Amino acid sequence: MALTGVEIFKLLPKTNCKKCGFPTCLAFAMKLAQRQTSLDKCPDVSEEAKRILGEAAAPPVRPITLGTGDKAVKMGEETVLFRHEKKFVNPTVLALEIKDTEDEAVQMEKVQAVLTSEINRVGQLLRVDAICITNASGEVERFETLAKTVAEKAPEVPVIVSTESPDAAKTVMGLFSGKGALLYGVTEANAEQMVPIAKEAKASVGVRADDLEALSALTEKVKSLGVEDIVVDSGARKAPEILEHNTLIRRAAIKKNFKPLGYPVINFVQREDPLYETLLAGLGICKYASVVVMSSAEKWKNLALFTLRQNIYTDPQVPMQVEQKIYKIGEPDENSPLLITTNFSLTYFIVSGEVENSKVPAWLAVMDCEGLSVLTAWAAGKFTGAKIANFIKESGIESQIKHRELIIPGYVAILKGAIEEKLEGWTVTVGPREANGLPSFLRQKVAA
Repeated sequence: MALTGVEIFKLLPKTNCKKCGFPTCLAFAMKLAQRQTSLDKCPDVSEEAKRILGEAAAPPVRPITLGTGDKAVKMGEETVLFRHEKKFVNPTVLALEIKDTEDEAVQMEKVQAVLTSEINRVGQLLRVDAICITNASGEVERFETLAKTVAEKAPEVPVIVSTESPDAAKTVMGLFSGKGALLYGVTEANAEQMVPIAKEAKASVGVRADDLEALSALTEKVKSLGVEDIVVDSGARKAPEILEHNTLIRRAAIKKNFKPLGYPVINFVQREDPLYETLLAGLGICKYASVVVMSSAEKWKNLALFTLRQNIYTDPQVPMQVEQKIYKIGEPDENSPLLITTNFSLTYFIVSGEVENSKVPAWLAVMDCEGLSVLTAWAAGKFTGAKIANFIKESGIESQIKHRELIIPGYVAILKGAIEEKLEGWTVTVGPREANGLPSFLRQKVAA
């Protein structure tokens, strides 16, 4: 059972040293009880207290890492049911399934689809995170051939090995030993044979059962066999089941602190219809899946799921923002136009994208407004004539351009006079109200 704030407080040093970032030990204890901070923030806590508080302080959903190196992805570690309570921590892992029954050409196409899936969206690199190799044939040799191909062609990509055959698992897992793989396919019937294989390969274990009660018993059995890094599959395959089971699992872990279900969830959503599969994958992303396994990775599908996942797993209390500086769009020179906007990530990427579409090289001044959009920043007093003038003076752009003209967003045309008053010798030009008007605006300006 989770400890209350008062119970935790009794185990703390009670010095009110503020080293943890909180004004008192009681305040820290209350936050710890609410799982809004971690025990390691207290440098003076005793070893005995660590032992007692360790389990209480641990996140209700166990953190697990899939893969190693730069492309490793974290799962679990979640502490809330709803993102507005705090935030969701580790984004859903998107995995592409490759079956050993598929043609070699299809297998290679899927490997390439994963390797080339990475895109940059609002400053974040997004990709299909993992490959799930499935022993659909039931044959050890065919499965081994596929595993060798994936290990050779995509050595850095995290791998899920999906089989219920201990023989196939033992043959294949050696290829991914020490690489943070996930051995999926552990059931009540084969657990005693499969778990030692996962332990030897230093892999996590993916367990499958047909209902939540059986799933709880199976995780306890796997844990007793010596593996604690577990990913759970309740057998849900249809949308209503995924919604129901994932919610019940998360509620049991978060609200009831029910340890047998306190693990990341894996959903298999493979469908022949890619649109239907995308909808099911989206459901998994929105409703607590730590891993979603798909059968295809079309570019349009990736973009839709990447965008959804990114939105769900950003902190709703902290706007996404980019660094304040002067950005080069294309190869601008001393005569290229200078535009200004705020550092809200979406604003920056929309504006920079439209400037790129114009084919006109330009300088884009991005001003720190605490991640607010243009109108919001202006209304909040963070995007004013004086602050804009000060930013331009301190940016060093005056030494890089010959002209003294600044293009401001049309929505804040009211700032024109104030900026010109503060920026002596400069002319302020009011640009389009909407970013999609920038291409024609800039082309006409250059042609004039």
